Amino acid sequence: MGFVAIDRAMLGIPPEVIAKDNDRLMEAHLADYAALAARLARENIDIEDIVAKVMALEVGLPSWGMVSGGTRFARFPLPGEPADVYEKIEDCSVVHQLTGLTPRVSLHFPWDKTDDYVALRQFGEAHGIGFDAINSNTFQDQAGQKRSYKFGSLSHSQAQTRQQAIEHNLQCIDIGHQLGSKAITVWIGDGSNFPGQSEFTDTLERYLDSLRAIYRHLPHDWRLFIEHKMYEPAFYSTVIQDWGTSILCAQTLGEKAQCLVDLGHHAPNVNIEMIVARLAQFGKLGGFHFNDSKYGDDDLDSGSINPFQLFLVFNELVSAEIRGKGGFRPSYMMDQSHNVTDPIESLLNSARAIAGSYAKALIVDRLALKGYQADNDVIMAHNCLRLAFETDVRPALAMARVRHGGAIDPIACYRASSYRALKAEVRHYNPNLGGGIV
Repeated sequence: MGFVAIDRAMLGIPPEVIAKDNDRLMEAHLADYAALAARLARENIDIEDIVAKVMALEVGLPSWGMVSGGTRFARFPLPGEPADVYEKIEDCSVVHQLTGLTPRVSLHFPWDKTDDYVALRQFGEAHGIGFDAINSNTFQDQAGQKRSYKFGSLSHSQAQTRQQAIEHNLQCIDIGHQLGSKAITVWIGDGSNFPGQSEFTDTLERYLDSLRAIYRHLPHDWRLFIEHKMYEPAFYSTVIQDWGTSILCAQTLGEKAQCLVDLGHHAPNVNIEMIVARLAQFGKLGGFHFNDSKYGDDDLDSGSINPFQLFLVFNELVSAEIRGKGGFRPSYMMDQSHNVTDPIESLLNSARAIAGSYAKALIVDRLALKGYQADNDVIMAHNCLRLAFETDVRPALAMARVRHGGAIDPIACYRASSYRALKAEVRHYNPNLGGGIV
């Protein structure tokens, strides 16, 4: 990972707990792995190639996803959930320890503000955790804030409010530089709730002027991710409402500006996999936030509602990976809200869904698929994808985890460790039942 050696004394799950749980499952796991290897070999696919690529896959964790989420109505805290950024990193390290997939955490400011970022970086490194894209927050008013974002931030009608939002983003970049991050994600809730409230063109011009100031502050090896969202908290119009506006802004700003795609930020029934293909084709797919949804921006566990869509997204990502020949390097992260589950268990499930979709996309017979497409053989082209999607790749995922030092069955191992119950004994329980994502 490029970080200092992990202090094994600080690991959340004792290695002997993982070893014991793996021992009881190893015989069946090896038999399943051999069966899958034989199945893939008939298609001239080496299972070891798939395992190696899955082991190389990295997905960031959201700091805000380590606590119980909520809605407009209520939040139900979980005993033992983290109360500060250090405890969030502890929980992140457990997810990475069990899966080997999540070596970085994405922090959100000022939610994750602390006094000493050098110490925070060292704490993360000791737990095997680095730092992903930094997230700024200009969609909420914070304690002591001079100017309100009620009517916008980077696109606000008043220059003083825009400058306040710009300065916050610059501070986030400086913090990220101390932490070793290489990107900042900018999502704004700016927009309007009534026709006539704002001029569409003026708000976008002001947004671009603000982003230019932020862009100029980027270190030479950083990227700026522009995140779009169709609606909420603005319900009539949103300044950065779709991928079209996002890519236009990214192209206007320059090479280091790219687009970030969140699965829940689109109109219902939008073909998200095509958006991924388009952005990748023009070199502007900078990052991807994995979650799932039934109705809107639900932030549900990845693959829990529409696993076929997740696979189709990864089918396009793998195609771009092949075309890019090493130059395609999007930043992957989970962006989820866990309202009724233990966040660690939800993230473990999501990690399996994401890695599984990637592995299935890797075994698509692309040569055959191209032939069927050229011949307009619709059924066989479709079946090329269905065959890969319906393949049970769990033994390959388990092998990747085992070789990372993780668990064959992450959730079973996590529960056997009693990690959450132990943390509930030493962490401060927050009885606050107010609404909100965190």
